Amino acid sequence: QVQLVESGGGLVQAGGSLRLSCAASGRTFSLYAMGWFRQAPGKEREFVAGISRRLISTYYADSVKGRFTISRDNAKNTVYLQMNSLKPEDTAAYYCAADRSDCSGDGCARVKYDYWGQGTQVTVSS
Repeated sequence: QVQLVESGGGLVQAGGSLRLSCAASGRTFSLYAMGWFRQAPGKEREFVAGISRRLISTYYADSVKGRFTISRDNAKNTVYLQMNSLKPEDTAAYYCAADRSDCSGDGCARVKYDYWGQGTQVTVSS
């Protein structure tokens, strides 16, 4: 089992940047595919980005492609989401997720993630 704790959210102006972090407990972090999701008020949770176990593969939702970058540091048990050129429509609670599997390409968007963090709020003002 793994526990996930997100941090790095906040209030930023449109066009600005934020970096979210997700720290995982346990000694088997490198065995988990990781993902970032978001949920805005009144909307369903949506996939944002995913990364395979050993950084070989990443995948992004079309809405964030070219602006967001997912990465991981297996030595630090941490996954990151660098968010640039933020837009008001990026406002949401952001969640990281983990699953003891691997993924490749768009498969990273279809992983049935078993473990979830508590979320961190990102608010982008216009």
